[in-house]
Amino acid sequence: MSSKEDVLEGRPVLVQKYGGSSVATPERIKAIADRIENSLDESRLVVVLSAMGKATDELVDLAHQVSKNPTGREMDVLLATGEQVSVSLLGLALQERDVKAISLTASQCGIRTDDSFNIARIKSIDTTRIREELDDGQVVIIPGFQGVNPDNEITTLGRGGSDITGAALAVALNAQACEICTDVDGVLSADPGVVPGAKLWQELSYAATIEMASSGAKVLHPRAAELCMAYGVPIHVRSSFHGRQGTWLSLIHI
Repeated sequence: MSSKEDVLEGRPVLVQKYGGSSVATPERIKAIADRIENSLDESRLVVVLSAMGKATDELVDLAHQVSKNPTGREMDVLLATGEQVSVSLLGLALQERDVKAISLTASQCGIRTDDSFNIARIKSIDTTRIREELDDGQVVIIPGFQGVNPDNEITTLGRGGSDITGAALAVALNAQACEICTDVDGVLSADPGVVPGAKLWQELSYAATIEMASSGAKVLHPRAAELCMAYGVPIHVRSSFHGRQGTWLSLIHI
């Protein structure tokens, strides 16, 4: 094994998930590419992306224009295209910066789900391809919100499913953390658009976060917090637009 490969293998894996607002425009995708380029010396990166901005809503609207009740397999084939666009664009932006990067489909990165279209659950992840690409020095870019069922059909995980993808990958790769990168600074005590001066929590328990998310707070998908809690993977909810610390989720709220 070469010395370069030794260095790569010694770096921890970090999973970063970026939501739709973080990749809403080409300019924001380029900003994320800059952010990734500047953090490569610290970790090997697996990046999970949502569809751009309101792309998923627009696809749902298109479906309703041709069908009274768009569900099932064809709906998942349609909805999965949103993330395919964002991951390929980030791959191109990173390559423009001479950063080695590769985008993978859900099938290529081994995300296996049950056979429930539109509301699938991840059953397993074969990380072989992901680890090979990481060891080759690639930033691995993965579409959130989707997988493939036992018949190799595309499935989607439901609203907020990209959070679940990020958490499941962090667990499967034994990552140092799962970063949920969003358009706010972290987990706040109230909606900052409604309550000016809302407090930013520096640390919260998984349990408190799950309760907040289950009650309708737009923090992250409760299933994502449940996965990381079960396997002890830290979650860092932070802004996509600056490098300051956000909110760390852990077993005990200190």
